[in-house]
Amino acid sequence: MSDKDTKIDEQELEQATQKQAAEEIVEEITAEQDADVIGDEGDVEWNEESVADFEESKIAQLEAALLQTETRLKEQQDSVLRAKAEVDNMRRRTEQEMAKARKFAINRFAEDLLPVIDNLERAIQAADTENEAIKPILEGIEMTHKSFLEVVTKNGLVEINPEGEAFNPELHNAVSMVESPDHESNMVTIVLQKGYELNGRVVRPAMVMVAK
Repeated sequence: MSDKDTKIDEQELEQATQKQAAEEIVEEITAEQDADVIGDEGDVEWNEESVADFEESKIAQLEAALLQTETRLKEQQDSVLRAKAEVDNMRRRTEQEMAKARKFAINRFAEDLLPVIDNLERAIQAADTENEAIKPILEGIEMTHKSFLEVVTKNGLVEINPEGEAFNPELHNAVSMVESPDHESNMVTIVLQKGYELNGRVVRPAMVMVAK
């Protein structure tokens, strides 16, 4: 046998030896793992009692998880209800404010109209009704005054003319107290200037004199 053939045989023998050693190591590790598994399983005695305990434990865990889920759901529902209530309240407030804005939008305009109404009434009161020459003019002023009042009344402006009524500080402005045998105490005797209210809100209180 040549030296070359001898070297080849030695290499093959070495490779075979290494392969056998590797297989033995794998078998050893596998055996250890199998032993650990068998040992772990052997530590647990699976009888009816242990199975029942295991099932109770799992049920308790599931019930706890269910309770936690229900609690979170309840919190989310409460949050949704609170948010809905806040939105509803905001919507109501907005609607009320818009209604109030529409209701009193002409408040400033009504205040500016009051002197015009006052002047028309003064012109009517000061007119000489016996003078035939001014009767057509007076009738025109009265018609204008009437139409004017109809328009403002239609838009919520109402006069406050409390002569003979009890004094009301919310609607009347007393400029003086006078003795009057024809009126009870605290009654309005004379209206010096009519007041007006717009949709229930006082635009101008009536200027009055009150009996002592």
